[in-house]
Amino acid sequence: MPSRRTVLKVGAAGGVLLALAGLGADLLATDDGPLPSGPALANVPADAAIALAAIVPVMLGGVPAGLTAADFSRIVLAGIDTALAGLTPAQRNEVTQLFSLLRLRPARRWLLGLRAPWHAAAAADIAATLDRLRHSRLQVLRAVYQGLHQLIGAAWYGNPAAWPAIGYGGPPAAVLAALGRTA
Repeated sequence: MPSRRTVLKVGAAGGVLLALAGLGADLLATDDGPLPSGPALANVPADAAIALAAIVPVMLGGVPAGLTAADFSRIVLAGIDTALAGLTPAQRNEVTQLFSLLRLRPARRWLLGLRAPWHAAAAADIAATLDRLRHSRLQVLRAVYQGLHQLIGAAWYGNPAAWPAIGYGGPPAAVLAALGRTA
């Protein structure tokens, strides 16, 4: 029969192991939330799409007239997916690291400063997080902001649906003709 001291040691060791397992699970956990509707994205992981769907309307200053928030996010996510398909492997690796930072709960909470999951965060909280990234004294956090800004901006403003709002009439007829397209 084990002694009382042995039982206490085993119990304490088991408690420590359970605490470490819980901490490890929290460190590796990603945020769950509703996936953006629409066609499947080949290059954007589902949990990164959840974060991006929350970031898109905030970074672009709101949802354009005539679009729902879901449609707006879907259009921009499709553009991001298309843009990622054309990147080199090294560039894709950098974007994968960016997405990992967005997806991991501890990174979102402690590094980015956003306590709520992306899908549940208020627009003002997301805007404050983006502002902290943009003006961070750490170059890596400023690079996170710039990466998001470039991906999201290119995905939206490269889309013909965005052109009327910014006064762009589309490519010149000569360019279209050279590409074998018409207006």
